[in-house]
Amino acid sequence: MIEIKDQLNQTIRLEETPKRIVSLVPSQTELLHDLGLGEKVVGITKFCVHPQIWFENKTRVGGTKNLHLDEIRKLNPDLIIANKEENTKEDIELLATEFPVYISDIFSVEDACHMITAIGKLTNTSKKANAIARQVRDDFSKLPKFKGRALYFIWADPYMVVGKDTFIGHILADLGFDNAIENLNSRYEEFNLTEIANLNVDSILLSSEPFPFGEKQISEIQKYFKGNIILVDGEMFSWYGSRMLKMKAYFENLKLSKRL
Repeated sequence: MIEIKDQLNQTIRLEETPKRIVSLVPSQTELLHDLGLGEKVVGITKFCVHPQIWFENKTRVGGTKNLHLDEIRKLNPDLIIANKEENTKEDIELLATEFPVYISDIFSVEDACHMITAIGKLTNTSKKANAIARQVRDDFSKLPKFKGRALYFIWADPYMVVGKDTFIGHILADLGFDNAIENLNSRYEEFNLTEIANLNVDSILLSSEPFPFGEKQISEIQKYFKGNIILVDGEMFSWYGSRMLKMKAYFENLKLSKRL
């Protein structure tokens, strides 16, 4: 018997190590691959693009927020890996009446490390999972530190920025940035570019996902802001899981002013 609490404090009980896993979260799908679970993962979402060989060959069960529940049922999973924000409450609650579901709820690096070790325990890959978590903690204790007030954009038309109470917000803080949106009432919020002048912003980071920012948006933003504007790899700011092993090296090469 395997018994563990997920990050919503719900108890997950498995009679044996799972052999048919469905992952509903792209970053956690990549983690399952890096834990060596191979053929045990039978279903993923259409956004689970890493590793590519899984994206091309695994059964896809819809998008993270529009799951094909009947496809999941056909796969008859003995474990589903989900996330509170990425998936809808209705879908997950329904699936949990039929299958064991582990739900993550990630705000910080430490939350991510707890998730990694928990999935390791559930899948009998604790040695690899614990090693990943140790390396992540070590890497994040040695991150480069940047300076100034930043805005991190995740969407255009309408423009949207992230608040502090998000995984991305915590990553920005770990890097030394102050979020220029200090009193954001929601985790993500629409943003009018005319507000930039009132926020004393030093740097603007434009994510590659979920919206693929490019030169068009840079030109538009430059009408209101003459400081640093940089296109960043959204996966390096938002993918909690084994992708975090690549973050330190990525951040060290960001073309922004660092603290002394």
